[in-house]
Amino acid sequence: MGRGRVELKRIENKINRQVTFSKRRNGLLKKAYELSVLCDAEVALIVFSSRGKLYEFSSAGSMTQTLERYQRSSFSPHDNTTKRETECWYEEVSKLKAKYDSLLRTQRHLLGEDLGPLSVKELQNLEKQLEGALTQARQRKTQIMIEQMEQLRKKERQLGDLNLQLRDKLQREGENLKAIQDFWSSNSAAAGNSNFLHSSQASHIDPAPEPILQIGYHHYVAAESADVPKSMAMAAETNFIQGWVL
Repeated sequence: MGRGRVELKRIENKINRQVTFSKRRNGLLKKAYELSVLCDAEVALIVFSSRGKLYEFSSAGSMTQTLERYQRSSFSPHDNTTKRETECWYEEVSKLKAKYDSLLRTQRHLLGEDLGPLSVKELQNLEKQLEGALTQARQRKTQIMIEQMEQLRKKERQLGDLNLQLRDKLQREGENLKAIQDFWSSNSAAAGNSNFLHSSQASHIDPAPEPILQIGYHHYVAAESADVPKSMAMAAETNFIQGWVL
């Protein structure tokens, strides 16, 4: 004899209602799982009991992922594109935030902070990273010092060449100045000899007698010629004395 048709209505008995809910809920979850496996379908099931307890099943492993796919499929194409772009940006921001947190945590570890949760292996890896970073820093410092030394040597050579050029220039100018001084000295010596010759020649020429002013008496000067008698000269001298006495 076959099973009769069950009338679909609310079960008034609380215990029977709870038992029926448990049985049918388990059967529904089993059917959803079988459907997802047999037909390779993405199935999501959400059930709330009369007391508000949640029961859910998702073949994708995450109910949120299935709900987002449902929302994308339910909107219009324009809204769907905007939503997809928003989700892509949200995923990108989430990745960047996770990467930032990881870098910040690594930085704290490199500074010697928050080392408590790390295991021995993680501490060994951290030690290797620090040793590698220290080696690279020393190599870079040595390279910079070598480059600076090469620049200083190059500058020293340039200054040495400039010093030699200035020395040669100064030596040439000194030689030119000495030649000019020798030239002027020779000219001055020649001019001095010429003046000396002129002065010696002029000393041999007797100067012309200057006129003598006589007041009150006559002064007779004896001439070099033999025409003037010696007596006249003595007389003039005598007259000069007598006139002065008077």
